[in-house]
Amino acid sequence: MNTSIVLEIATFTYEGAIAAYEAGAHRIELCENPNDGGTTPSYGMLKKIIQEIPIPVFPIIRPRGGNFVYTDAEIEIIKDDIRLCKELGYKGIVLGVLTSIGEVNSSIMKELVELSSPMEVTFHRAFDRTRNPFEALEKIIECGCKRILTSGQFPSLMNSLSLIKQLLIQANDRIIIMPGSGLKSENVQQVLEVTNANEIHTAARKAIFQESVFSPESMNEQMKYISVDAQEINKILATLNL
Repeated sequence: MNTSIVLEIATFTYEGAIAAYEAGAHRIELCENPNDGGTTPSYGMLKKIIQEIPIPVFPIIRPRGGNFVYTDAEIEIIKDDIRLCKELGYKGIVLGVLTSIGEVNSSIMKELVELSSPMEVTFHRAFDRTRNPFEALEKIIECGCKRILTSGQFPSLMNSLSLIKQLLIQANDRIIIMPGSGLKSENVQQVLEVTNANEIHTAARKAIFQESVFSPESMNEQMKYISVDAQEINKILATLNL
């Protein structure tokens, strides 16, 4: 196996995190609320996952969905969640703060990275909302982040492999560039061949609907939740064996 490639799986439920671990994920990004793109997991989730999953798990620290420009009160919430993750023993977290003009909020990020130490900090796809990704890359390096998760400023990384490759070249091993969003077993080999990335990210989403659970027909909706497709993870890992 090509052990230099790290596969990170984004999960949104306890069941999904366990499934990702059992399927062979190398690292887990732990989130809640997939419809918001991922928000900070609950205390109960954080406490249970750190006790049961031995591989690295990085909780996202994001107090709400929407943009990545936060009020002073929201920054204090972020700080408290960082402290909690440190107390529970997490090895890393995922976060990102921007200004209203699409720049990395360097002063806040430096403060948050310092507070997070010794945990690693991944700058998440807030990066894809920056005005100038090449300038943002340099600022994120200066802030002390370990890696950047990016889809190359498109909803799917398959539309921007050339930009991701340019970012990897500019990074020059000073920070990890981790392609994600739209990565699948069908395209993972192409992504790796074009970008030469050493870490990759996917949610491998699978919607779960339990027909045996009662719901009145008048509600006219399916109560689904997002879990992880273990078979898809297996296929990606099999490709990494090539």
